[in-house]
Amino acid sequence: MDQHEIDLLEKYAPTDPELKSLWEDHVLYEKQVEKLESKSFRTPTEEQTLKQLKKQKLEGKTRLMDILDNLKKSEN
Repeated sequence: MDQHEIDLLEKYAPTDPELKSLWEDHVLYEKQVEKLESKSFRTPTEEQTLKQLKKQKLEGKTRLMDILDNLKKSEN
């Protein structure tokens, strides 16, 4: 994410519940992914969880970026 997108998040997240929720979820997923990836050995269940977290993170980020792109367009 570039600085302009972060600025948009800071500006609109307090008044846009969906944007705020997507950003909070993204940060949470990122922390969970980092925690699992830092393990030197993962169980099959942890591998599955990691895969699912990455999928959810990507889906959320895609939606988040769509919203931010629309906000960029509306500001121009």
